[in-house]
Amino acid sequence: MSRNHANRTFPVRLVTLLLAGVAFCAPVMTAPAFALSELQDEPKAVASDQNTPPPPAEPVEEEPDQEEKLPLEIPMPDPLIKKTVTITREDQAVEEPKTVEPIEVLSDVSKIPAPVARMRELIVEAAASGDIERLRPLLGKGPTQTQVTGVSADEDPIAILKSLSGDQDGVEILAILLDVLSTGFVQVDKGTPQEAYVWPYFAEKPLASLTAPEKVDLFRLVTAGDFADMEEFGSYNFYRVGIMPDGKWKFFIAGD
Repeated sequence: MSRNHANRTFPVRLVTLLLAGVAFCAPVMTAPAFALSELQDEPKAVASDQNTPPPPAEPVEEEPDQEEKLPLEIPMPDPLIKKTVTITREDQAVEEPKTVEPIEVLSDVSKIPAPVARMRELIVEAAASGDIERLRPLLGKGPTQTQVTGVSADEDPIAILKSLSGDQDGVEILAILLDVLSTGFVQVDKGTPQEAYVWPYFAEKPLASLTAPEKVDLFRLVTAGDFADMEEFGSYNFYRVGIMPDGKWKFFIAGD
């Protein structure tokens, strides 16, 4: 082929190629155009739909329930007659009542020990004489001295007895001593070192347990006003005499 023929065919081929390219590209230009943002987001959405499983649904927090409203209850009225509650031994320990031993009131002096009867007789003789000094040898001295109301270890018991009397010679005290020893008596603390025979028996017997005749005996020693004071005090609190089984004059006291 000559050089001139080659030069003529080259433009023809070029035109043919250009027309073919236009024909090939025409369908592409007819496709709708997309925005840049849509082109960037769409692959992610596709990838998410194809490869990634859907995220688990988040738990929905339930709002705390309001306090359950109880139905309104109307209290029942108290019964007009209330029932008595019985307490059993299992519920509460019940104290057993204390047994009070009866007090034996004695009156027969011949049945008591001879030393006791002898000392009582000597005291009665001294008191009946009206001379209070006759009681001095019977009261003793030192550790064995008779216990007298208001007397300390260094005081003279006769002087104290005179001071307790309504008169300066102690005659009233001697009269009281006679009245006390003329009543019934009781034996206390039997079988112990403190055993003694005590006059009057009211000193060891509850006032509430006194019979009518026993109250008459008591009123020979005290007035009705004194008795009322004793009831408030809780026991007999006038003078009393105590003699031990060996004949020792143990006490001549007033009070509890």
